[in-house]
Parts: sequence; structure tokens; C-alpha cells
Amino acid sequence: MGAHAKEAVGLEQEFIISNKLGIHARVAAQIVKVAAQFQSEIWIMKSGNRVNGKSILDVMTLVCPHGSRIRVSVDGPDAAAAMDALAHLFQTKFGES
Repeated sequence: MGAHAKEAVGLEQEFIISNKLGIHARVAAQIVKVAAQFQSEIWIMKSGNRVNGKSILDVMTLVCPHGSRIRVSVDGPDAAAAMDALAHLFQTKFGES
């Protein structure tokens, strides 16, 4: 068995955008900055649209005002760490109110 091989892990989690201004340029930049630290593929989905979480232009196109529901999908060798880091961003409202 390949017990020593790193298995790619796929995770998915739903978040509600809870900061007043939603995902605007500064927040999108924060998401991309965190996502870029990981090898895993990171996708953000809203209303049937799926964008690359490592592309600021893609993230900005989602249009996520306050109260939006999004799903984050992470797939790769460091998926759990990536999801934890992204979850922390969403849960702390990106440092905003």
C-alpha cells in the first residue's frame, strides 16, 4: 500500500459573507493571497459559477454582497491547511465589521 504517498484530499465548505461590504477588491486580494500560499487547487462557487480562488479577477467577478452564500472547494496535498486558512478569513469577516 502507498501509505507513505501523500494523498490528495478534496474538501468543500459553505460560507456566508458576513462583512458589510461583501467581497470587494481588498477582500478579494486577501482571499487570493491566502489561496496562493497553498499547492492545492482552490475554487469558489456561487449561483452556479465556479472561479479560481487564486485569481483576483475571477474572485471579483462573483459579485458577493453581504449575506451571499458561497462554497469553497479545495483539492490537493495541503487541502486541510488551505481550508482552515480560508475559513479563518471568512469567519473573521476579513478583518472588517
